[in-house]
Amino acid sequence: MTDSIRALLVDDHQIVRDGLRSLLSKRADNDQRVSVDVVAEASDGREAVRLAKAHQPDLIVMDIAMPSLNGVEATRQILRDLPETKVLALSMHAERPFVRRMLEAGAVAYLLKDCAFNELDAAIDSVLDGDVYLSPGITGVVVTDFVARLQGGSAQVASKPLTPKEREVLQLLAEGKSSKEMAAVLHVSIKTIETHRQNIMDKLAIRTIAELTKYAVREGLTSLE
Repeated sequence: MTDSIRALLVDDHQIVRDGLRSLLSKRADNDQRVSVDVVAEASDGREAVRLAKAHQPDLIVMDIAMPSLNGVEATRQILRDLPETKVLALSMHAERPFVRRMLEAGAVAYLLKDCAFNELDAAIDSVLDGDVYLSPGITGVVVTDFVARLQGGSAQVASKPLTPKEREVLQLLAEGKSSKEMAAVLHVSIKTIETHRQNIMDKLAIRTIAELTKYAVREGLTSLE
């Protein structure tokens, strides 16, 4: 008998989620040793965190560039509460900041969206065996980043790293949200948002919204698609 795991699909495009659900449903028909039962779908990272807590899936297929809360921050929050869950990143972005931050957040696989379905199958089997899976298209990025760090040549980062909440505020700020809108999303006061914004500017030594937005895009916090 084929074993089954519970999965959560996270992507801000319905057509992508529909395609993934259809493809994953075929695993049981293809003599795969583990079938995938999609128990929920989310259209952004904030919804993903809520649904992950509710359903406690074994596997999450996670997009990265999403509004409100990106896949990196969602992965961090989910794995903090559900460390046994396997997060498989599925993204159109092969740039170093996206890959590095997603792996640092705890993802155990990183696939590009143009991969063939048999690669997604292989990635699922690999992470269920306890291994890490990387698309061939981004292995070079990971190796280059690793070598750069060994040589002390990695990208400059803030002397005082941003907190998880500050990263959330920075993404919302880069997406054009007002302080009132950010306060509503994060369930805090406008004064708290203003404090976070000042702390972000102080830590990054950046004083304009335009430059903060450029930083957020460069660091993979948002793609502004």
